[in-house]
Amino acid sequence: MEIKLKKEVEQQLIGSIQRYFARNMDGDIGELQASMLLHYVVEEIGPSIYNQAIADAQAYMLEKVQDLEISCHAPEFDYWHKSARNTAQRGKK
Repeated sequence: MEIKLKKEVEQQLIGSIQRYFARNMDGDIGELQASMLLHYVVEEIGPSIYNQAIADAQAYMLEKVQDLEISCHAPEFDYWHKSARNTAQRGKK
């Protein structure tokens, strides 16, 4: 699956790369170079991050689905058991 960034997000990321280079590297990086670096990162590194995020989301959802049986379980055929308990409780009073 191709990772496609929104234009405004891409522009913010390019600006962020330029700021990072200005503060942490030996010099500035132009908009074209920052855009090329961003393209490389999205194309080469992005899929690994994306795949890990999908795997994390899948594990989280699987855990929640498995909890459904416990948290959303309703006893079946429980009318007579409840009735017997209620009768026993009324007899103790």
